[in-house]
Amino acid sequence: MRICVFGMGAIGGLFCYRLAAAGHELSCVARGATLAALRERGLGLVEEGGEASYIRVRAAQESAELGAQDLVVLAVKAPALAEAASRVASLLGPETVVLPAMNGVPWWFSSGLGGPLAGRPLRSVDPLLSIAAAIPASRVLGCVVHLGASCPEPGLVRPLPLKRLIVGEPAGTSTERLERVALALRDAGFEVEQTPSIQREIWYKLWGNMTMNPLSALTGATMDRILDDPLVARFCVDVMAEARRIGARIGCPIDQTEEDRMAISRTLGAFKTSMLQDVEAGRPIELDAIVASVKEIGELVGEKTPWIDAMLGLTRLKARTIGLYPD
Repeated sequence: MRICVFGMGAIGGLFCYRLAAAGHELSCVARGATLAALRERGLGLVEEGGEASYIRVRAAQESAELGAQDLVVLAVKAPALAEAASRVASLLGPETVVLPAMNGVPWWFSSGLGGPLAGRPLRSVDPLLSIAAAIPASRVLGCVVHLGASCPEPGLVRPLPLKRLIVGEPAGTSTERLERVALALRDAGFEVEQTPSIQREIWYKLWGNMTMNPLSALTGATMDRILDDPLVARFCVDVMAEARRIGARIGCPIDQTEEDRMAISRTLGAFKTSMLQDVEAGRPIELDAIVASVKEIGELVGEKTPWIDAMLGLTRLKARTIGLYPD
């Protein structure tokens, strides 16, 4: 397959390296120091305690240089998505599939979903509907990323043991393109699960990280400290209970208690969430996709969200104060 990875951070770099090593024709869109490193020495991967190995991929700053692809892996942070979507258009041929490898509720979430949310656009993640115009839901295969990786330096990826990906059609159907993409990902060494309910999988992952991410950004605390504080842990339970009720209304029920899900989070120990890492690095935070989207969906289905509102308001104010969320 001709595959382009748009966004070469840790997760995008991991997709790119694994798929290229599996024999696919890989290109990528990158900028700055990452682009320079890719052009100078290639894309590197270093396992824990090992030596870095490098592989050549075609790297460009402008997607228009690369032409139409069979598959585009979209691996940018949510605040950069609107700008990225306009540039992805030049990579799309008649049959190109777009696989968003991102956190939170995506712009296409209500497509193929029945019930009260069916087909309703989400302004919190796509306020001008420009993303949906550039990348229609018909192009999309949903993907829930359970991977771990870091970038010790530009153009070098260090993978963690997690290798799980969940993929599915927004409409829940079984299609040839789903089978083809799933096979390519398996051949690249990922543990791939195909699901007839990708929105439910997205909601479950969101349910687990929609408290830890903003609270870590707000407080600067690692996950273990958040969970060890009984008042904060109780707050997390209340937020998750609201999200659980919303999920039940939109066809994304959760078969787990809040306490059991938090026990899973506890196994990660003194873990820095992606949002806390963004705050520490001075990068815009993914607050809309992870929290504001849940508030909006609650409003659309008539479910009150006082605890979610409080968390969103406090974290948004913190981020605005330090220049990481627009006024």
